[in-house]
Amino acid sequence: MNLNSLKPAVGSVRDDKRIGRGTGSGKGGTSTRGHKGAKSRSGYSAKRGFEGGQMPLQRRVPKFGFNNINRVAYKALNLDAIQGLVDKTGVSVVDFELLHTNGLVSKKDLVKILNRGEITSAVEVQAHGFSATAIAAIEKAGGKITKL
Repeated sequence: MNLNSLKPAVGSVRDDKRIGRGTGSGKGGTSTRGHKGAKSRSGYSAKRGFEGGQMPLQRRVPKFGFNNINRVAYKALNLDAIQGLVDKTGVSVVDFELLHTNGLVSKKDLVKILNRGEITSAVEVQAHGFSATAIAAIEKAGGKITKL
């Protein structure tokens, strides 16, 4: 076998459809575009979502609800996660950097501490927000909170 003897498999390569080459070709005249209308013209390109004049799906589907652009989204972190972190690292201050380095929050997250689970260690917890029950649980265990 040589490079000059290589050929594609029989039937795998077809000639291009030659349109607009006269009536004898069977593809002349309107050149497979049909008669009249926007799609028969040169330069036609359909707009995104255009459905041939039918009401487009994006306009047919009902829209409802409300997205508040001033909403502040917090990353929820529970007391059991904090207790697990304290058990693992043995620290007395749980701050944002510690949470970030241990992969519990992302750099841009705002953290809110919630009261799921139980905390037994007396630790200082620094976060952007706290639920009232979480504050009570942390202070009951002998710790204290600091809002960032």
